[in-house]
Parts: sequence; C-alpha cells; structure tokens
Amino acid sequence: MMLKKELKKIKRIPIVVRDRLGLASQADLVHLKSQLQDTQAELAKSKSQLQNTQTELAQLKEPSHFCVLRKRIAEQYLKGNGIEIGPLHQPLEIPSHATVRYIDRMPVDELKKLYPELSDYEFVEPDILDDGESLLSIPDSSVDFVIANHMIEHCENPIGTIEHHLRVLKQDGILYIAVPDKRCIFDRDRPITPLEHVLRDYREGPAWSMYSHFEEFARLVNKVSEEEVATHVQHLINVKYSIHYHVWTDKDFLQVILYCKENLGFSFELELFQKNGFEFIVILRKTNVVN
Repeated sequence: MMLKKELKKIKRIPIVVRDRLGLASQADLVHLKSQLQDTQAELAKSKSQLQNTQTELAQLKEPSHFCVLRKRIAEQYLKGNGIEIGPLHQPLEIPSHATVRYIDRMPVDELKKLYPELSDYEFVEPDILDDGESLLSIPDSSVDFVIANHMIEHCENPIGTIEHHLRVLKQDGILYIAVPDKRCIFDRDRPITPLEHVLRDYREGPAWSMYSHFEEFARLVNKVSEEEVATHVQHLINVKYSIHYHVWTDKDFLQVILYCKENLGFSFELELFQKNGFEFIVILRKTNVVN
C-alpha cells in the first residue's frame, strides 16, 4: 500500500514541475513584453529627439531662415573695422562700408573635427587665433565693432566676456550679439541660468560650476543614461567640446544685460533688443566711462 502511494507521488512530480515551469515562463513573457514596450517607448522618444535636432540643425544651416534680419541690422549699425568671433560656416554678412577680421580658438581643420555635423560646410579660416572670451591679442579701444553670434552661451564667464568685448571697442563702438532662445533649440529641457549664477562666475571665476554644466548637458541635451553620464562628461571635457554652458530666454538675458549696466557700471547704451525667430539680437553701443 505504501509503495503505491509513493509511486503516485513520483508520477505527479512531472505534472507539478511542468505547471511551475509554465507559470515561470508566463511571468517571464509578461516581463519581457513590458521591457519591449519600454524599449519601444525609448526608441520613439529618441526618434522624436533626433527629428527635433535635425530640424534645429536645418534651421542653423539655412541662411534665409534668420539671416535677412541679421543683415539688415548689420547694415544699420556696423561700420569701420571690426572683428567677428567664432563665425564657423556662417559669418555675418556685413555692409560694404565695413571690414572684418575673424577670430577663433583653433584652425579650421581642428574645428571641423570638433563639429563633424557641419563637415560638409565651408568654414571661415580665422585671421586671429585667440580666446574669444578674453581677446588678449586685441588692444583696448582698437575696433569699431565686435560680432559675437551664438557665442555668449558658450562662454564660461558671460559677464566677463561682455566686459572684454566692450574693452576692445572704441568710443561709440558696437557690440553685436545674437543669442539662441533656449526654448527653441536643443536646450529646451535645461533650466534657465539664473542671474545669480553668472554673477558668481564673474566674481569667483567659472571653475566652481564647470563640471555641473557638462553633467546637465549630458543628461538633458545628449540624453545619455545615468550610468554613462560620468564617462560622457569626461569625454566632452577631454576633447574640449564647446557646450552651451548657460542658457536663457530673451527676458532672462535682458536681465543680465541691464544688471551689467545698472549695477556693475559697464558703459554702454542698449540700442536694440530684437527677436529673430529662434534667437534674439542685442546691440550695445559703448559710451564714455563713468567715473
């Protein structure tokens, strides 16, 4: 009798095992299906981001999209001899009564390696190799205008950069700045850089915030996974990639400009503050130093 009971138990074992395997397989399938859905959602998100990036890049590559107003403003304000900082493949079209020299931090062949997405375009060969933030090779009060289009957001110390740009201008010289509106480009997910932040960069130097800018860029622009952030940041730093350190809307950048004038004593008049599609254009005229 005991033997029969044991034999019945043995016969039931495969059934129990099959049932448990079936349950396990079903759970695995549900889990795999969930993972697949998550992956598909991530792919859709990446595809959307890629489409947005391609659209933004197309805007930057298409002169007719925003250069008409740029040119009109240049004709109104630029004359004499000046400099343009970091023109890459899109130098400002200046009027016939003005001449310009180009400044960049490295030669064209190195710039093209740094910006492979623009490799099909003809870059402007710089006349002067210099740091566009400090302009140490340019004497004080020596040029009639400074052009810095889509440059100030790349500066670690934007207020210090404006100060140096005003330094090299002659009396009544023009600082021509175009700044991307962060809401209209790949920076849309990043928080606006507050005035207090750029003031600290100006007073203490930008080293305190440099790494955090790269982390924010990695996470919110390049959308790398959390596990890859540190490696990605180090790569960007190693190749000296020129990220957007700071981002603004028009009203937030205007606050920075007005603070420079009203609280830091920078000597200029705000001649123009003009929206231009995905960017805004700022014209400052250097005035007498106030003692």
